[in-house]
Amino acid sequence: MKRIVLIFGLISGVISSAMMFLTLPFMHTGAVNFKNGLVIGYTSIFLSMLLVFFGIRTYRENHGGTISFGRGVAVGLLISLISCAFYVASWEFIYYNVMPDFADKYANAEIQALREKGANDAAIAAKKMEMDQMKVMLANPLINAAMTFIEPFPVGLVMTLVSAGILRRRQATKLHAPGPETSTVTIQT
Repeated sequence: MKRIVLIFGLISGVISSAMMFLTLPFMHTGAVNFKNGLVIGYTSIFLSMLLVFFGIRTYRENHGGTISFGRGVAVGLLISLISCAFYVASWEFIYYNVMPDFADKYANAEIQALREKGANDAAIAAKKMEMDQMKVMLANPLINAAMTFIEPFPVGLVMTLVSAGILRRRQATKLHAPGPETSTVTIQT
């Protein structure tokens, strides 16, 4: 199990990290912004988590074609955790080294969106306070990492549960169907 989990977890993690780094130039040009970035981000997370399905399937095929739901969940969760670790490490690097002004830009975009919707001054002031609290939390690397972890993990969890359910296969039972080569036994009473 270790080998399969590591292989598929590493591939999934590399995909999620690569997608994150590949979108950076588009963020600087404005092609990826806070409005469409969410869709692009979760699409790349979903694509990387497809490796959970293939990892569980590979485990099943390498173990006699059978896998229980529980074993499938274990394999899938381990693959997801490795992928999430890559995602978190990539974001931490980007946040603190490449885009240290991310929290400010995000806060400004959220406040601007409220203004565009015609929010009153009290709502805007409340949003500013919320964004200031968010900036303080994101400044702490542990909280930042925890908040980042909860982005991909639910996708991996859902993918794990669905894949384990679809791919579970118990030991095949042999059925003896009557055919022309079988004889009929008559019981006399």
